[in-house]
Amino acid sequence: MLDFSFNLGLAISSLMICLVNLIYTLIQGRSDKAQNKVFIVMLFILISNSITGIISAVYGFYPDLAGAGDILRIDKYVYFITHTALCPMFFYYISSISFVSTRFSKMRNAVVFIPFFVTELLVITNMFTHWVWNVDRNLVFHREWGEMLIYLAALFYYAASFVVLISSWKVITSKRRLAIIFFFVFVIIGVAIQLVNKDIKSEIISEALGFTGVMMLVENEDDRMAGTSGFYNRAALTMDMNACLVHNRHVDIVVIRVLNHEIISRITGVDEASVLPGILSDYLKPMVKRYNTYVPTNDSIVMAFYHSQHENMDNIVRELYNRMDKPWDYKDNKVYLDTVIMVANIPKSITSVSELFYMIDKPVPANNKKILRGNDLDYVVKRQAIESALSRGFAEGSYEVYYQPTYHIDKKLHGAEALIRMHDKEMGNLYPDEFIPVAEQNGLIDDIDDFVLEEVCKFIKSGVPKQHGIDNINVNLSVLQVMRPKFIDHINEIVDKYDIDKKFINFEITESIAATDYDMLSNIIILLKKEGFLFSMDDYGTGYSNVSAVFSLNLDVIKIDKSLLWGAEKSESGMIILENTIRMIRQMNKKILVEGVETAAQIKLLEKLGVDYLQGYFFSKPIPKDDFVALISRQKKVDLNSLR
Repeated sequence: MLDFSFNLGLAISSLMICLVNLIYTLIQGRSDKAQNKVFIVMLFILISNSITGIISAVYGFYPDLAGAGDILRIDKYVYFITHTALCPMFFYYISSISFVSTRFSKMRNAVVFIPFFVTELLVITNMFTHWVWNVDRNLVFHREWGEMLIYLAALFYYAASFVVLISSWKVITSKRRLAIIFFFVFVIIGVAIQLVNKDIKSEIISEALGFTGVMMLVENEDDRMAGTSGFYNRAALTMDMNACLVHNRHVDIVVIRVLNHEIISRITGVDEASVLPGILSDYLKPMVKRYNTYVPTNDSIVMAFYHSQHENMDNIVRELYNRMDKPWDYKDNKVYLDTVIMVANIPKSITSVSELFYMIDKPVPANNKKILRGNDLDYVVKRQAIESALSRGFAEGSYEVYYQPTYHIDKKLHGAEALIRMHDKEMGNLYPDEFIPVAEQNGLIDDIDDFVLEEVCKFIKSGVPKQHGIDNINVNLSVLQVMRPKFIDHINEIVDKYDIDKKFINFEITESIAATDYDMLSNIIILLKKEGFLFSMDDYGTGYSNVSAVFSLNLDVIKIDKSLLWGAEKSESGMIILENTIRMIRQMNKKILVEGVETAAQIKLLEKLGVDYLQGYFFSKPIPKDDFVALISRQKKVDLNSLR
């Protein structure tokens, strides 16, 4: 009685668990992917196995019921035919979620599934051979040697699944790994119990519980979804494309970059994260499967085509281009999308996930093209080369600090600005606008900023700047530097190490940095000026910051951007802007430095307008430290000779 009720309870519990899993999966409405379909098939297998378990328990305990013998024999056939397929299906499921299945050729697939075909053949022919099981006249079930082959085949597929899991460890999220390991553990425990004691039917209940974990952590993709559009988010794109690269799966990528998404968001009154999926989802869904469409940023949508031919891709891109040129009806508005379409292939033209996101995130090259492909995307490849150069830069001594001198309005030496340069053995000379954005993205900008400050401290410590009458050396601060935790302590720690007078260091912030957070920046400036440092604002006149807030900062010098000087030479309105900018700064009692000085006529103009300092190619371009020392040494000799 105990055996009957216990196994019947296990079978009913398994059935209930599987039915709940199936209903929940269908309610979620995500049954369109291959892995979803395989999961549902496995649930049906377990439901069938649970029903056969219930029948086996009932008729095994009541053998006198009408037709019990035939029913038990059919019951065993249904159980073995379906359950033998479970392990191969699980292997295919693991291969699907890890993208390993895409590496299998038709021949390899056939070889991998030979054990499944053999065991199914054993089950089908069992009515004649009785090699797998037998039910005697007393309706007692007997295991035969063929059943051990089925267990060995199952062990083979479980082992193969584990190998796939290990080979794809880095491309499967931690929660998915946890779910699969959870399944492995439960199934092994259940099978082991049933092998040791054949009267305890624990295998199906353990598999049902294991699949519950899989459903909760793998099939539930809420963390991969981009809102309610049905499209995937940035994390999903990262995981899927990384899997493609690891397993060398070719996929065509089409990126739609919308350049006016902020304006569209304001027009429609829709949140920036929702506006593009809202406009484009109905149009894109017939073109590409939902689960192959991603929304990694507010201004871009990425489509992945895994099996498209080149001709089909050309047609898709052409169709997209033609449609994007027309208005869209959305939220009672007609909106126009200013788009650029980028087409690439993984791994042919895009060889890393970082390259893909560089293409998605960074400003589109200003070449007026609406479709970028092939050589148009060389800037992405160059980015990867720059990233490699950055990673080896410190080990190979690729970085160097250049100095550009600054002068008093009477042309006497005032100071210098420290500027980073890079000399890579493979790429040659690189300028800051080429490698600084990449360094900010991959986290090396902190090391580069520290390198510049340390080099300037060493130079000041040498005594050369003081010997040549340099008042201070300007060091640029980046946004990321200023936002660094314990930034002030870190700056003091570097400078104090060289025991130099802090008034020799003038930190430069750009107008765009100042506009980010006036209160935070004001506190930083106050605290560092108490330590003795000076502060300048660089590139003034290029941003759109609050003028009153800017001048409330305790700055020593305002550096007027070269565009204002050059604009003054081109038009009367430009001259008015320059004159009034200088007049306003002087009324704020700030010192003024003008950048971009290239001619004697400009110097005469600026002398008339009453600026304090000059910087530009008229005096010198940025040059290496040794050349800078040689330059100021020659100028000092000229000044001394003029006094004799």
